[in-house]
Amino acid sequence: MTDQSLRRTDELLIELVELVETARTLPMSSSCVLPRERVLDLLDELRETMPPEMDQARRLIATRDALLHQAHEEATAAREQAAGAADAILADANRRGDELARDAEVRAHEIVEAGRAEHAQLVSATGVHQAAAEAAAAVRAEAKRFDAQTRSAAERYDADVRANAEQYAHATRGDADLYAAKLSSDAEDYADQTLAELASTLQRSVATAEQGRAALAQRRAPTGGPQGGADEPDS
Repeated sequence: MTDQSLRRTDELLIELVELVETARTLPMSSSCVLPRERVLDLLDELRETMPPEMDQARRLIATRDALLHQAHEEATAAREQAAGAADAILADANRRGDELARDAEVRAHEIVEAGRAEHAQLVSATGVHQAAAEAAAAVRAEAKRFDAQTRSAAERYDADVRANAEQYAHATRGDADLYAAKLSSDAEDYADQTLAELASTLQRSVATAEQGRAALAQRRAPTGGPQGGADEPDS
């Protein structure tokens, strides 16, 4: 804001103050009669002399709100994407675990059936009843051992996949929250700096206007205060 525009702003403020102070008071009321056209002209001119920082501040606030909204949407999308990826990994782990369990059951059943067939063949042979019983017992024991090992391996695989999926989802959500927090912090820092500069400019304008009013009051003091009235309002 230039010195010339600042002086003009002060002059407009002083003139508006004079219009209010010298306006005719309505009977039985604290209201007063002001020249409508003149007041509107002064307000229009005052609006034109306002510093551009006012518009910058409004645009900055709008930009900050847009950035915060965008950061919130991106964080939400990232969390949803992470949750979707984790669900997909868990679903795949469950599917693989179920497949391993089914394969183990099928294999164990095949081994047991083979053992039973071999046992039947052995017991049908003369003089080999004991050997058949021992062979069948060995086959059954091997089938149970294989089934236990397969189930244990499937459970370990399922637990590892679930742990990795939860770790990935947690890390992704953390990154999204940090990104949203950084965008919000940067926007608020920039807004605070610009608004501080605008506040300093407006404080100087108000101080100058107050000085003008004080000078005007000193000039009026010897004559006993303001005289006269204002134009009648438009009908």
